[in-house]
Amino acid sequence: MKRWIPMKRSAIKPEVRRRGRRLPRYALAVALCVPLAALAAPQAHAVAPPSSGCAAVNLIVARASTEAPGEGITQSLATQIVDSSTQTVSQEAVVYPATLTNYTSSESQGVTNAEQELTTAVKNCPSQKEVLLGYSQGAEVSMDVVAGNSEVGGTVAAVATSISSHVVAIANFGDPGHVVGQPWDLGTATRAGLFPRSSSQLQSLSAFGGASKIAAWCDANDPYCASGANLEVHLTYLDRYQNAAAQFVLSKIGG
Repeated sequence: MKRWIPMKRSAIKPEVRRRGRRLPRYALAVALCVPLAALAAPQAHAVAPPSSGCAAVNLIVARASTEAPGEGITQSLATQIVDSSTQTVSQEAVVYPATLTNYTSSESQGVTNAEQELTTAVKNCPSQKEVLLGYSQGAEVSMDVVAGNSEVGGTVAAVATSISSHVVAIANFGDPGHVVGQPWDLGTATRAGLFPRSSSQLQSLSAFGGASKIAAWCDANDPYCASGANLEVHLTYLDRYQNAAAQFVLSKIGG
């Protein structure tokens, strides 16, 4: 469900889910042991919803594996974007299992539902700027909306280009579909992820806009996006890159 964020956080607190989370071994199971990046909120000011009912910007957030339904820890990035933007912003979570068991089915449902949410947003608010955010399995979902998910053995096709053209930014962390050497690759990884995308999928991401629209962080030794052996690397991207990700998105939505 899409939620309005009508005023900056220091004035009116966004309706953020605060449920307890099962901490996953794969994605963010031990996330409660990991401090989130500190947020510096700017001076608050109200941004009234337009009469059309459409925010200027909409964030679609895909959580990591085994996190409780909602945005997961990526909510902290979404909140920073909301706090820093001068525009009206709505956000919604991708509804999907986010499980490690039956991963192909889970990720496929994530891509399917993300595409449906994006399509609905575009049809209801054609002038709205769409942003996809994701972490771990959610990062893979955010990319596969544009590329399809054949890399995990799935059969979900990419969303129509008439829909994906409304997406102005994709920012994600720890994507298991990571392939080394792509223009949108950020971080220190030198090895591919567990499910590296095919050349045709990479071509789809390039045609979408490549580095002009995508910022994907993957660091060396991450077990999932870089075939490494250090789980802590996978769990702490927001500590290292949340500010950079927020600035990337803000630059694409126009502040």
